[in-house]
Amino acid sequence: MARSSVTRLGELERAVMEHLWTHREAGGGSLTVREVHETVGTQRELAYTTVMTVLDRLAKKRLVMQERDGRAYRYSPVSTREELTAQTMRETLGDLEARDRKGAMLHFLDDASPQEIDELKAALAEIERRSMTTSGSTSSSVGVRRFRRV
Repeated sequence: MARSSVTRLGELERAVMEHLWTHREAGGGSLTVREVHETVGTQRELAYTTVMTVLDRLAKKRLVMQERDGRAYRYSPVSTREELTAQTMRETLGDLEARDRKGAMLHFLDDASPQEIDELKAALAEIERRSMTTSGSTSSSVGVRRFRRV
């Protein structure tokens, strides 16, 4: 079942997700509440039950996978940082009418630095390369997904 509203992370949720993502990027697997608490809970002086509640909320939001391991649960992120950010952007922009979406993107890009604009151009070029590779097309159209209204 897909998320129906834009996923927003609170401060503690973000800290827990960052820990899970960093652990995965370092080659680690899923973590127990105790393992997350040892790092995030200790740094922020949180109770074990607070970390457990945050992980439970993240599981209900379908942002982490919760799997039973004996008497404990193990948690791992369902998606990467970048995938979650892209999903949030898609959901936000997808809720707008076409002209409002274009206006929002232009306002967003008005504040972009030259480096960010270069990164965006490089990303669009990568999308075009992927599109041409998968379709075998030599057309100059960019294979960008259209946002659909939910």
